[in-house]
Amino acid sequence: MSDEPSTSSASPISANARRVLGVLVEKAKTTPDSYPLTVAAIITGSNQKSNRSPKMELDETDALNALDELRAAGAAREIQGSGRATKYRHAMYGWMGIEAAESAIMTELLLRGPQTVGELRTRASRMHPFDDLDVVRETLEMLETKNLVHPLTPAGRGQVFAHRLYQPTEAQHVAARVEKLGDASAAPKSTASENRVAVDELLKRLESVNQRIDDLEKRIADLES
Repeated sequence: MSDEPSTSSASPISANARRVLGVLVEKAKTTPDSYPLTVAAIITGSNQKSNRSPKMELDETDALNALDELRAAGAAREIQGSGRATKYRHAMYGWMGIEAAESAIMTELLLRGPQTVGELRTRASRMHPFDDLDVVRETLEMLETKNLVHPLTPAGRGQVFAHRLYQPTEAQHVAARVEKLGDASAAPKSTASENRVAVDELLKRLESVNQRIDDLEKRIADLES
């Protein structure tokens, strides 16, 4: 990784374009023998049920419009082959000014949306090796300096990051959704804590009752003897 980070020329793009770009980069890394991709392969990759959030149902028109958007932005290229179907490849490295590790993180964010550092390490490792969470954090810091990602929650365990390619209205919705999920996840923890206290109190009372029964049985045994 170079000492001076490259300047990113990336700017917000549509949800369909983000999905298609994510698919192009993912397939280039995970199934290189099938890359570049035809429109049909792009549609299949965009609509697959695994490693995607939200689920999408892109058709050929959606995919072609997304590819036109990416080509206009400089994020994808069309490959002409004589007698073969037209194929497409990504240009993420140049468009974003990033390298391999950063592209793996960005691809996961494009395909799945906001994620924690731990989730990013687990999922992005299929495209690039990350030895530990510190390496992921360093990569995220590099992406932050290029204005490509930002944290949605405070620093600490479970911190959530998102990319900055959302359009303005989408970005507000995503931030609100993450905040709502955070509130929802906090509630069960509180309930679990209260339940733990109640169980502890019940165990103490049960222990006391058992002790009284033992004392009573001992007194009865003494009287009988």
